[in-house]
Amino acid sequence: MIKKLILAVAALVASAGFAFAQVDVNKADAAALDGVKGVGPSMSKNILDERAKGEFKDWTDLQGRIKGLGDKKAAKLSEAGLVVNGKGKEGATAAPAAKAVKAAKPAQTADAKAAM
Repeated sequence: MIKKLILAVAALVASAGFAFAQVDVNKADAAALDGVKGVGPSMSKNILDERAKGEFKDWTDLQGRIKGLGDKKAAKLSEAGLVVNGKGKEGATAAPAAKAVKAAKPAQTADAKAAM
């Protein structure tokens, strides 16, 4: 019983990293952009309109061309999985994946105690 529980928790932790998908602003469609926490329909439309004029070179280019996208917002979007040419914003961390792993650990101890 405990072995099955540990195996299930290990599978959950391993899959948590895969759930955190990166979305590149130069390749994503409106639906993919809307899927990033912090990007709404208005911002995704602005991104697509600006991208039609030419691809974004880097985060500085993206921030300069998208109204209302400052350093703090850009860092939050990067943490949520938004990338420009495969790169996240400097100074931003991949916090959601780390939070998913931390959230799985308390569940493991609670389930282990219940099994005893």
